[in-house]
Amino acid sequence: MTEYDFWKIFPRMPEKVTIGDITVRDGFQHLEKFISTRAKIFYAEEMIFAGCRNIEVTNLGNPYLLPQFSDAEEVLGYLRAERFKKRCAKRGVNPDDVCITAVTIREPAVDRAIDLKQKGIGPDRVLMMVSTEEEHHFANSGVTLPMYWKEAERCIKKCTDAGIKMCGTVSTIWGSPIAGATELKDAVEFTKRWLEIGAADIEHADHDGSASAPDVYRYFSMILDEIPNTDLHLAHFHETKRVAAASILAALQAGITQFEATLGGMGGQPANFLDDCPVPGTGEYYYEDPRYVGLNCLEDMLVQIDEMGIAHGYDVDRVLWLGRQMERTAGHRLRSEAVINGRTLKEGHMKFARPGLKQLKQKQGENPDQLLPAEWGDQAVLPEKHRPA
Repeated sequence: MTEYDFWKIFPRMPEKVTIGDITVRDGFQHLEKFISTRAKIFYAEEMIFAGCRNIEVTNLGNPYLLPQFSDAEEVLGYLRAERFKKRCAKRGVNPDDVCITAVTIREPAVDRAIDLKQKGIGPDRVLMMVSTEEEHHFANSGVTLPMYWKEAERCIKKCTDAGIKMCGTVSTIWGSPIAGATELKDAVEFTKRWLEIGAADIEHADHDGSASAPDVYRYFSMILDEIPNTDLHLAHFHETKRVAAASILAALQAGITQFEATLGGMGGQPANFLDDCPVPGTGEYYYEDPRYVGLNCLEDMLVQIDEMGIAHGYDVDRVLWLGRQMERTAGHRLRSEAVINGRTLKEGHMKFARPGLKQLKQKQGENPDQLLPAEWGDQAVLPEKHRPA
C-alpha cells in the first residue's frame, strides 16, 4: 500500500526551519537605483520585528565599485544603537538573538568589518565566496582560486580573533553562468575545505538558477551524508526559470533546515548602473534580461513552508505586507505571487460566493451539507475495470 505520510517518505525533512532575510544586501545590490538609508533601515528593522533572526544588511566592499552600499556604516550603526534596542524591547525582541551579516568578498572588506567591530557597530558574521568554476570565481573576485583560498584562510584567522564568524559560500554548485556544467563532488570538497580552515557555516549557493530538484536532493544528501550537522548548512537559490520552489522542496526532503531569500525575489549580480550613472559593479552582466534574475522569493517561500506545517518563526501576514511596500520602494512589480493572492485560507473567501445557493438547496429539498443525489449509495462503486489489480 502507498505511504501517505510525507515525513515517513522523507524522514530527514525538518519540522522546523530557519529562514534568513538578505533583501537589504543581495536584494538591493541588483537595483539600478539607490535605495535610501532610511528605507534600508526600515526594511531591516521591520523584518526583524516580523521574526527574522538572521539578516544580511550590507556589503563592506569598496563603495566606489558598489555605491548602493556607501551607507554601510550608517545601516550597521543603527542596528547597534540604543533606539533600535528600545524598539526591540517594546516588541519582545532580544537584539542579541539577531545575527547581523555583512558581505566581505575580499580581505580589505574583512579588515573594514573588524575595524567596525572594534568601534562597536561591526557585524556578527561576514561572508566570503568561492565558485567551483574558476571563470565565475575570477569574475567575482579578480583572483585565482588558489590565491583566494589563502586569502580566506588569513581572513578567517583575523575574524576569529575579532569575535566575528565567517560564512564560507560555495557557488556554481549546479552550474556556472559562464562556463556551464559543474561537478557536485567539487562543491562537496570545497565545503570541507571551508570547514577545514575554520568557517563557522557554509552557504550552498545556486547563483544563476541552474539547479534542478533531483540534483538539489542529490547534492544535499551527499553533503549531509558526509557532514551531518544541519546547523552548518544554508541553502541559497536564485530564480531564473521559476523552479526555485521545487529546489526548496528538494532541499527540505534531503534534510536542510536553513534557507535564505529576499522580498519580491529581488537580487542578483551587482548593478553596473545606479540612478543616472554607470558604475563598475562586478563588470558586464552575465544575463540577457534583468527581469528574469533574482533570488527565491521570501513571501512565496514562507507561504509554501507555512502551509506545509513547518515551523519558521515569522509573522507571515506582516511579511506579505512588507512585500507590498517593497514594490513601492523598488518602483515596479516584483516576483511574489503571494503578495497579490495571499495565503490559502481554510475559511475561504466567501466575499466571492455567488448569491442564492442556500435558497436553491432549500427549494430543491436538499440538506445544507448534501453533495450527492439522495437516492445514490453512501459509497461509490468503482467499475471493475478501474479497480486496483
